[in-house]
Amino acid sequence: MVSPLSKISKFSFLKLSPPKILVFGFAAIILIGSLLLMLPISNTTGHSLKFIDAVFTATSATCVTGLVVRDTGTFFTTFGQTVIMFLIQIGGLGFMTMATLFALVLRRKISLRDRLILQEAMNQNSMEGIVRLIRRVLIYSLVIEGTAAVLLSIRWAFDMPLGRAIYFGIFHAVSLFNNAGFDLFGEYRSLTGYVSDPLVNIVMMVLIIMGGIGFIVMADLVEYKKTRRLSLHSKVVLFMTAVLILVGALVIFVFEFTNQRTLGPLNFGGKVLASFFQSVTPRTAGANTVDIAGLRQASQFFMVILMFIGASPGSTGGGIKTTTFTIMIAAVISMLRGREDIVMFRYRLAQERIFKALTITLLALLLVISVSMVLSTTEDHNFLMILFETTSAFATVGLSMGLTPELSFIGKILISLTMFSGRLGILTLAYAIGRKQGKPLYKYPEGKMIIG
Repeated sequence: MVSPLSKISKFSFLKLSPPKILVFGFAAIILIGSLLLMLPISNTTGHSLKFIDAVFTATSATCVTGLVVRDTGTFFTTFGQTVIMFLIQIGGLGFMTMATLFALVLRRKISLRDRLILQEAMNQNSMEGIVRLIRRVLIYSLVIEGTAAVLLSIRWAFDMPLGRAIYFGIFHAVSLFNNAGFDLFGEYRSLTGYVSDPLVNIVMMVLIIMGGIGFIVMADLVEYKKTRRLSLHSKVVLFMTAVLILVGALVIFVFEFTNQRTLGPLNFGGKVLASFFQSVTPRTAGANTVDIAGLRQASQFFMVILMFIGASPGSTGGGIKTTTFTIMIAAVISMLRGREDIVMFRYRLAQERIFKALTITLLALLLVISVSMVLSTTEDHNFLMILFETTSAFATVGLSMGLTPELSFIGKILISLTMFSGRLGILTLAYAIGRKQGKPLYKYPEGKMIIG
């Protein structure tokens, strides 16, 4: 019997390159999710949801973003919410990871082509150990989400019936670990009702961080007792993640300390907890414990920067990624010091890595700026709100200053496409659209020009 992956590979469209396969795969999942969400049983009104709203919601869930045009907790029924939860899980782990799960359960062989697609999906440099990594991804996800679901269920059992508490625990564990911002509390409140709750805040932050550092880093940490070493990738991710969280918490704490719409009414402990949560959540999570629209403009713009940087490669999050940002910073430092090589943790980076980081950053900037400019003409809101929304969509964050439910038809299409681009990755989408050139057979003479 042929494995599910091998059967799929026989279709003509899968004879395309791995980047194109990923594009078609995610698009197919979004379409199926949209059709399910359009069913009358998916919402509380008993009528079919508009196609554009269904596509927007399915895209937001599959791309693990969390921007919503309809309130998840009050508009969708349990069936609709379950569809959204499964879309989040499939989108967070990747449809090829889920297909591999079925192949492993059925004890079927993973073909070479399937491994190539998995390599592209997991953003790996080689196919070596890719199936072993997928197994770990599935195990880590199950353990982390299961543990968080139990803890959250116990906590919420004090506030609601046990069955509802368990359901809430499972939904939010899946949503937050996959760095999606969907919640079931209704009225677009997110987690504002638990701003000073230590257990909810800590569990949610751990979920966001674990989902954001990536499965490669998780595997390195699990194996550390045996190997007593971490890869350069893991060192950079852990270091930059810690720096961004600490700096972000400090900036938000200082800027919002006296703001009566956010941290002002809280005690000192609540202020610290809320500052850390609002620093962690822009790492593509989308949940919030204070009113984002109530933040001062300095805080909102700073969160735009955090969202743009995003999570880490091989994770459930988006953005240009922490490693890309680190390479750009390291390149600037090396240039200022007059050094030709970029060295991090006693390792020299290949020139190809630097060019890739520069390409990703510039393409991401171009996308965010272009979409923001178009939205500024189609949406009647201030530019910071539009920039915040666009960056949130690109980085698959899900935070909003209140613009999402008021988006026009064109705005919904643009934000949906931005979420799709952000989840797949700028380079993957570029490779899928264009044709990747081979190495040139000759070199042009070196030229010189003045810079700066």
